[in-house]
Order: sequence, then structure tokens, then C-alpha cells
Amino acid sequence: MVFFEQKPPPRRAVHFDLATERGTVAVALRRHPRARNYTLRVGSPAGSPVLTMPARGSLAEARAFLDRHAGWLVRQMGKLPEALPIVDGASVPLRGVPHLIHHAPHRRGTVTTATNGEGPVLLVAGQVEHLRRRVVDFLKREARRDLDRAVTRHAMMLGVRVKAIRLRDQTSRWGSCSSTGTLSFSWRLVMAPPFVLDYLAAHEVAHLHEMNHSPRFWHLVESVCPETRQARAWLNSEGLRLHAIRA
Repeated sequence: MVFFEQKPPPRRAVHFDLATERGTVAVALRRHPRARNYTLRVGSPAGSPVLTMPARGSLAEARAFLDRHAGWLVRQMGKLPEALPIVDGASVPLRGVPHLIHHAPHRRGTVTTATNGEGPVLLVAGQVEHLRRRVVDFLKREARRDLDRAVTRHAMMLGVRVKAIRLRDQTSRWGSCSSTGTLSFSWRLVMAPPFVLDYLAAHEVAHLHEMNHSPRFWHLVESVCPETRQARAWLNSEGLRLHAIRA
């Protein structure tokens, strides 16, 4: 009996390299079962552009689509704010207020807030290689606390029940509401001014009444969040800066 070794199937490409004047850009490639067309999204300042293609689409067609829209992609990427790392000496906003990151290796605990001669600071204990993770974990905890309070308050005002609250780091939306009553939010909202987070909480809670964006829906949102218009304007003008923080 002769056995033939089966070769593993070739791996599908997960990204394309696009040469630009500023260097090579990696464009992530994603197949979507419900996609009917090829689409290109810039993504966040700290992430890669994404090319979405139909499940049965070809790599050749995807590459041709990217090449045709390369100029547009480069122009849109040029409009993005510069990506900012979480390192000692950098600044990260907390509830709309910039906080200087200060590595304090001899302190106990993880991250605490304080004020020195330079203004608000985040004191990060432990070894420096854990600094970024500790800052991100701290921001997520603060986001959880703020969102729990805001969601509970709005749910009581609108007379609805929330099943669960989840934190994510999605770039396409700030929040979402499922038909089962689960609300999802970007943890980065804790970096925005409090009225912005409060608006997103009101927005998703209102969807438990109205799973649409009808005039009745917006009336519900504004009835519990008077600063709805200001918050939406802030997100449109400043939201990308929250995604510029490299987590």
C-alpha cells in the first residue's frame, strides 16, 4: 500500500501591501459572508486599513479594487491624527482631561491618579514592560464603572431592563444594542468628556424601546440626555483622536 502525503491547502492572503510615498501600508483583507461588493475602510489611526470582499470574491479582483482606490486611501490616511503610544512621559485623556503617564516602579498597586506641578498624572506601578497593559486595564475599569452608572440611570428613567454590558475596542461604532438586551460600548469612551459617554449610554438604552433611528427614538434620547447634539458633534470632530491611542 502506498501512502501519499497530503499537502495543506494554501493559506489565504490576510493582507495586501500597498506602496506609498510614506512607505508600505499593510491593508487587511477580510471576507464577509454577506458582502456583495468590495469596500475599503480607512480604520483607526492606530490600526490598518481594511478591504472587505465577498466570500466568493477573488484575490485578483480585490487587488485590482485596491489599486484603483489607492489614491483615495492615501488621502484619507493623511487626514488621520498621529498614533500615540502609551509610554512613560506620554499623555492620555481621562474623562476629557489629559493625564501625564508617570512610571512609578516603587509604588504599590497598579495605576492611581494624582496631581503634581505639571497637572493631572497617572502613576503606574510595577515594571516598565507592564506599563501599557496596566494603563489600558485601568482605563477599561474606569469605563466599566462610568458606563454601569450611566446605563443604570437611563434604564430606570426609560423603564427598560438591560441584560448585560460589554466593553469592546471596535473602530466602526461606539456602541451597539442587541435584540436580547445586551449593550456593547467602546471602552475608549472613558477618555472623552463625561457628557459624551453619557450620551452613548442613553443612545443604546433608548434602542431597547426603539430599535431604529426614528424621530421617536431621538426624542427618547434627548429626553434623558439634553447634551445629545453637543456629544454627537464632539464625536464627529474629535472621536478619531481616541482611536489614536495605541492600546
